[in-house]
Amino acid sequence: MQPIVMAILLLLGWGVFAVSAYKRWNLMMVGASEKRGRFGDAGARIAATLRYAFWQERMPRYPWAGWAHRVIFFGFLVLLLRSLILWGRGFDADFNMWIFGIDQPLGKIYSFLKDFFAVLVILGTLVFFYYRLVKRLSRMTLSGEATLILVIIFVMMWSDVFYDGAEIVERARHADPALIASGETEERPASVVAFAWYEPAGSVAAMMLAGAGEGALITVKHLGFWTHAALVLIFLNILPYSKHFHVITAIPNVYTQDLSPPGRLPNLEDIDGMLERGETLGVKRINQFSWKAILDWYTCTECGRCSDQCPATTTGKKLSPKHFTLDLRDFLYENETELKAAKSRMNGSGQAGEGEEGAVEEEGEAPECYKDLVDGVIDPEVLWACTTCRACEVECPVFISYVDKIVDMRRYLVQERGEFPNELQGAFRGLESVGNPFGFPAEERAAWAEGLDVPRMSENPDADVLYWVGCMPSFEDRARKVAVAFAKLMKQAGVNFAILGEEETCTGDAARRAGNEYLFQMFAAQNVEVLNGYGIDKKTIVCTCPHCFNTLANEYPDFGGNYKVVHHTDFLADLVRQGKIKLSKRVDKKIAFHDSCYLGRYNEIYNGPRSALKSIPGLRIAEPVETRDRGMCCGAGGAQMFKEEEEGGARVNHMRVDQLMATGAEAVANACPFCTRMITDGLADKEKENVETLDVAELLLMATEEGDGAE
Repeated sequence: MQPIVMAILLLLGWGVFAVSAYKRWNLMMVGASEKRGRFGDAGARIAATLRYAFWQERMPRYPWAGWAHRVIFFGFLVLLLRSLILWGRGFDADFNMWIFGIDQPLGKIYSFLKDFFAVLVILGTLVFFYYRLVKRLSRMTLSGEATLILVIIFVMMWSDVFYDGAEIVERARHADPALIASGETEERPASVVAFAWYEPAGSVAAMMLAGAGEGALITVKHLGFWTHAALVLIFLNILPYSKHFHVITAIPNVYTQDLSPPGRLPNLEDIDGMLERGETLGVKRINQFSWKAILDWYTCTECGRCSDQCPATTTGKKLSPKHFTLDLRDFLYENETELKAAKSRMNGSGQAGEGEEGAVEEEGEAPECYKDLVDGVIDPEVLWACTTCRACEVECPVFISYVDKIVDMRRYLVQERGEFPNELQGAFRGLESVGNPFGFPAEERAAWAEGLDVPRMSENPDADVLYWVGCMPSFEDRARKVAVAFAKLMKQAGVNFAILGEEETCTGDAARRAGNEYLFQMFAAQNVEVLNGYGIDKKTIVCTCPHCFNTLANEYPDFGGNYKVVHHTDFLADLVRQGKIKLSKRVDKKIAFHDSCYLGRYNEIYNGPRSALKSIPGLRIAEPVETRDRGMCCGAGGAQMFKEEEEGGARVNHMRVDQLMATGAEAVANACPFCTRMITDGLADKEKENVETLDVAELLLMATEEGDGAE
């Protein structure tokens, strides 16, 4: 081979890539420091990386594309060694990494794997050619760059196969003493090339080249060799400037994922201190996002799976998680020079140099990179359309987060600019004045329990279980029926429980996800004080509301509240298993079960509700196509319950009702008061008032002696 040419190729290829990688690293470092640890618990991180980055567990959720991507990924891992061998052969034609020669056992095994995966990679690229050029999937970014990458991969595989074929023919000719003695090596008979199990693809290529002349054979061999050797480096240098940057960043992005519960939003710590120091509450500018957020943007594959599952996108709202990410990434790239210059002027704490930002703003000379992201880059409607359901995050194969970024930008809008949908004004006012978003007097919080002989915790401090009722079951007429049903079931089972009554206030979930972090933290501190005062850390809290459940279990630990929190469906399922709830009556209904986002995708509680329902005699469960972690949101999360839905082609709850009714069910079962309200309203809008929406507790009560039984 030609060592000088190979040396130049390698130095040029790797040198240019090193410069590009260094630029991308520096740009990533303009981001703020991370508030959450991203490198602790190495064992869990390695396990997650092997599971999701290497095995790519989420990819086959779209079967054909998923498996095609898997084989291409594994093919590249296997063929990486091949690239190293070929680069070495540029200096020594017999180079085989010392142990991978074709006459050695490891060499034969590797040769078989290499050929096997080369064929699979070719087939995988054909799948993506079909999706991009023929079917043209709308969820994907159909760019010329992506097609070019596919062409590079496709050509690289074929060049490798025909390089092997030419080498096999050459090896066979030189090994045949009769041909060598007669000098008849130019016109080699096909019979000289035999199929070898350890070179399956190469053997087929060799049979096709068997009759080639010596000159043609050398041309094919050199063309295959240099094509593979060069295309790998060309591919490498395209990566930092394309969506295929994820080839490099996906593994570190999965490794540095947030290992805390998905339902735990990052805190704004010491809000009063931030106000005194003049710091921004929430995210106003691109460099206020963390370096991990920038790594997320680098890693976006533009596959569109997030938007494909987003209820806002599918109902025609302005929000598309994919384009939200790409818009921020593109703005970052466009302002790379200014951002790096600004970073160089920052002090060691990561905050802008003293007076720098204020000075440029007063002079009206703020650089483009300092402009507000809201309005300047992201339309406020995009932020307010999010239901925080996490469908996008569960779908993303490389663990990009979206909800935390959207909430951070809402925090800035609400707390800095005082801008939010008008309808939220009433919810915020109610929360501030009487501790609930509906504005009902706090004295009415336990009115639902009248006549049920339900004790307060102040009256029964030795209770084993605290029933955290929540605002919806306390004040909303339909949800009150769920609270009554659950209390009756607990009394039947002999559970020693109590409620807080007037001492309970909103957990602050809606306020936090609407961006009002200050209000949320006020409730968190107040509730933790009350709960700890009763020693609830040594008891069990049961919630009928998944939003309360998630906040108490996952977010209150940041404020000194560490409790054992159970959702009422899991609690009831256990009581049924223990025989403490006797289900003696049939409930002859076919029901469709709707999964709450804050129960399912946030806390992976899918089996408890179904276990409880399956124990009811006569009840038949129909699962919609969109179920479990792909169940569509009802449209109430992220404070949507307390505001009007953004304009779009359809309402979220209407689309969800259509999905549920497609099962042919007579009723809808769920385990969330927010979902009950939204689905009930959706059924009414669709003129299906004859279809009931029932909580798991209500269905269980029907099957007891106290219930109504079959209907």
